[in-house]
Amino acid sequence: MNTLTLEIVTPNGSVYQKENVELAVLQTTAGEMGVMHGHIPTVTPLRVGHIKVNFDNDSDFIAVTEGFAEIRRDKVNILVQTAETADEIDVERAKSAKQRATFYLDGDKADTDINRAQRALERANNRIEVAKFK
Repeated sequence: MNTLTLEIVTPNGSVYQKENVELAVLQTTAGEMGVMHGHIPTVTPLRVGHIKVNFDNDSDFIAVTEGFAEIRRDKVNILVQTAETADEIDVERAKSAKQRATFYLDGDKADTDINRAQRALERANNRIEVAKFK
């Protein structure tokens, strides 16, 4: 079976690289997209969500923020602001971030950057969900 290489890059550099990927499932702004070797070259925007990486009868789950995926026949490059594997996620920190975001959203709207608080809540919820795949 043909496989591909997947790399996730943040402003701090490469944070995840895997060869022999059989299937990568991406959360795009248009919905979920599966990528296998030989996929048509594509660039697609990603939403806050997770990347599921299937390889050698195993899977990794990576929580990511918004970004882009560049898909080539034998490689997928993912460019995002932040990315964490399920094993790296500090669940208590994510729950604390969720609590803070909820506090701001429930508080005085005049004092709150609503969009920022909503994005923080979305990221925290995503990290909590992905951590379940440890």
